[in-house]
Amino acid sequence: MKKPIYLDYNATTPIAKEVADAMLPYLYDHFGNPSSSHRFGVQAKLAIDLARRQVADLLGAQSVEIIFTSGGTEANNHAIRGYCYKNQANGKHIITSAIEHPAVLEVCRDLEREGFDLTILPVDEFGQVSPYDLEAAIRLDTILITIMHANNEVGTLQPIKELALIARQHGIAFHTDAAQSIGKIPIQVNDLGVDMLSIAGHKLYAPKGVGVLYVRNGIELKNLMFGAGHESGRRPGTENLLEIVGLGKACAIAKRDMQTNQLHLLEMRNFLFTEIKKSIGDKRIRINGHPEQRLPNTLSLGIRGIEAHQILNQINDLIAISAGSACHADSITISSVLQAMQVPINWAQGTLRFSVGRETTREEIILAVTIISKAFGPTNIP
Repeated sequence: MKKPIYLDYNATTPIAKEVADAMLPYLYDHFGNPSSSHRFGVQAKLAIDLARRQVADLLGAQSVEIIFTSGGTEANNHAIRGYCYKNQANGKHIITSAIEHPAVLEVCRDLEREGFDLTILPVDEFGQVSPYDLEAAIRLDTILITIMHANNEVGTLQPIKELALIARQHGIAFHTDAAQSIGKIPIQVNDLGVDMLSIAGHKLYAPKGVGVLYVRNGIELKNLMFGAGHESGRRPGTENLLEIVGLGKACAIAKRDMQTNQLHLLEMRNFLFTEIKKSIGDKRIRINGHPEQRLPNTLSLGIRGIEAHQILNQINDLIAISAGSACHADSITISSVLQAMQVPINWAQGTLRFSVGRETTREEIILAVTIISKAFGPTNIP
């Protein structure tokens, strides 16, 4: 059987060959502990220092502002919990949005159970947070605002620059989960104006199990774990040398090829949308998310007259994509993101998320659309 067509790059990305090649020496030969003073340790420490610079260069940050983590989830936990615990004497109010990834939303809800106050902002029909809503939600005891940069399901980009400016004007720290946007569009932390930013390596053609938390100089966090003084005393535990090297290389590649990759992603996404429209027809589909202010690789389509999980059951061995709903014994559960956007049920239950990548080809898209169209079968819906 042929390898399935992969159109689920928002879920995870394959490790780039250049990244794997950069990691290989650290799998076999350069195995030293970065804390050791001998040659093996120095060699490992230099590799981590380089990776830290590579991440910082992609973000327009300083190397000392980069903390390596086990992934995006830990980075989000460290940012949100660490800041709230450290600064709770100044207030206990947190603001987030209704479309956050569980790695943010569930952290905030758990803090709420611990006695913090939580405001969850609504989004509009395109999945965007209103700056006016944010302004209205701010209180004297608000200490942290955490809003994602780009949504993983529909690709909508938030007006982070404007939201972060509001936070700064009120003296409130601002965190953004940039796991989905990093490497797909240019991100400069000073341009965005954020105080903390989270990265997940496996969304960036790096390995799973490694990530980054950017923390602007002057922002203080309480450590969530305790031990030796790794990561300048901010995260204990011997560094994951192999995967940190991979993430650093992935960031260097992303910076080097940003324009080329961005144009390719946009071309592939638009071609996919064109082919689907030709095959299914305009009247049966609608885009979920902002039509323009969204990731160049993401296409969330509501398709009228189908149930997404039934289509996936037919094509899972041929194409890898995601659905916007889940089927249970007696009901269909719509994703919280689509619910927050108030997507009508007849569109939401038929939502498929396509996310193209750097390796996606026009030939793959043509074949994928042919397979999906056949799976729809005959319909009487005009």
